[in-house]
Amino acid sequence: MSLNPHRFQSAIHDFQSARQRAAVQEVLALVTGKSARLLSYDDVAQKLKLRARSERGIQNIPLDAIVGSVGRYTDFTRTFLPRRVEDQHRWAGVKTAMEKGEGLPPIEVYKVGEVYFVVDGNHRVSVARQEGFKTIEARVIEYKTDVQLTPDVQPDDLIIKAEYANFLKETRIHEMRPNVDLSVTTCCQYEKLTEQIRASRELLQEESGQDVTLQDSAAYWYDNLYLPLAEAIRDRGLLRWFPGRTSTDLYIWISENRAALEKELGWEIQSDAAATDLILERSVKSKTGSWRRARTIARYTERLFADILVPLSGYAESWDALDQAILIAQRENAKLHGLHIVETKDEAESPNALGVKKRFDQTCEDAGVNGTLAIDVGDITNRICERAVLTDLIVVKITNPPGAGVSALSSPFRTIIGKSSRPLVTVPSRASQFKRALLAFDGTDRSKEALFVATYFAEMWKTELIVFTALDGRRVTAETQEYVRRYLELHEVETEYILSERGAMDALKQAIEERVADLVFMGSHGGTVLQRVFVGSALDYMLRESKVPLFVCR
Repeated sequence: MSLNPHRFQSAIHDFQSARQRAAVQEVLALVTGKSARLLSYDDVAQKLKLRARSERGIQNIPLDAIVGSVGRYTDFTRTFLPRRVEDQHRWAGVKTAMEKGEGLPPIEVYKVGEVYFVVDGNHRVSVARQEGFKTIEARVIEYKTDVQLTPDVQPDDLIIKAEYANFLKETRIHEMRPNVDLSVTTCCQYEKLTEQIRASRELLQEESGQDVTLQDSAAYWYDNLYLPLAEAIRDRGLLRWFPGRTSTDLYIWISENRAALEKELGWEIQSDAAATDLILERSVKSKTGSWRRARTIARYTERLFADILVPLSGYAESWDALDQAILIAQRENAKLHGLHIVETKDEAESPNALGVKKRFDQTCEDAGVNGTLAIDVGDITNRICERAVLTDLIVVKITNPPGAGVSALSSPFRTIIGKSSRPLVTVPSRASQFKRALLAFDGTDRSKEALFVATYFAEMWKTELIVFTALDGRRVTAETQEYVRRYLELHEVETEYILSERGAMDALKQAIEERVADLVFMGSHGGTVLQRVFVGSALDYMLRESKVPLFVCR
């Protein structure tokens, strides 16, 4: 092959420039943490246990899908920039030949998944990439793998890919569920999934009295444990809180979080609650409307209140809250989570505390309701707020309602309502059947939360609904109720509407009494702290004056 000296010298210059870019690329890799190295085919073949091969003939392959080399993976960067000065003349010779249009033979590659490894022709690939070519002619030999390899795979990813390959080989779940995608982004996760599958196998064998294969157990685990939660993760958009992660990543984290919470709290909790807890750890503050948005799908497909928290002091009047919670649990097929809080660990083992638990257990058993009670140590309001995130509803007895003026700021009920991300039912006296409810609606986001729940009760419980709005001539006008009308018409709920020009508090109390309502839906505190102190809060007023339960939404 004769060389044009001028053209060859120009190619030498291009090689030196390419080597400089290779050095820069490697420095940037240290900064970004993303490797600039080519993958070693031998490492991939060993980790993924590649065996069966087949000839695919000559074809044009995408250059950016070539991610590795057989034997020469240290000579070039990930984009096939040359790294060794010793390759200068050979690289320049290939470039010169390409520019002259001399026919070069196809390169030879191994194909694994969606990527390629160069067997012969590394310099041709390097020059072609620097010249901006998109494809190159290659003789392709394909090695089959059940693991998806894509051009963005990193060296560290090979460990994860190898673990996935072993997991698929052991469980053969991809044979039972061909479209399965259980990819993860961190190592050492597949053993956790395998443990769950083995536990499912033991359960199935115990129930059937027969031997069950690990493959059948994997299919059962996938259909009954993994898939429902993975679909919920996708449907509710939970991955947006965890960028760069997969549904299986989040499934594992939720499973681990759930187990840790159950151990700590002594409750059996639902995976959705554990997911919510994880999400709230990422969120500085739970915003108005977050609970409604999270439950919108469940609102039309299942019961809205699957887990109910009932704090119990042990005093006689606190059992009214349990009676009310039982009535709700029976209608919602919910689980009750009792909570008795004491000041010291010694008190947790005292006859009084154990007596509360015994009465709780017996009351739930008599009512045919699934319930467990935890005895906790610490501040009452903080413990209630911490555990509320794991449930859907709090039912609490009103014993010392907020006072008027500045004294209202120290009310524990204000703290619970302000901090909790869950709606709350306050019980002033006896339990109610929720046959006729009044919705206090003023157009605020909090009152829209109350409308969401009130509509659910009207549809699912057949609760009669009355909508009350107190006009103030400025923010709250007659048009405020139009939002409610459209919303309820959409849900085909018939109701009575009341517009009051009198003061909101007295008029609301009178409307409750005249309509014989046994439940009131309200939003939580609105306005600034100063407004609530000096002007007064309708919610604080109702907590003091109402003879029927309040369903408070935030």
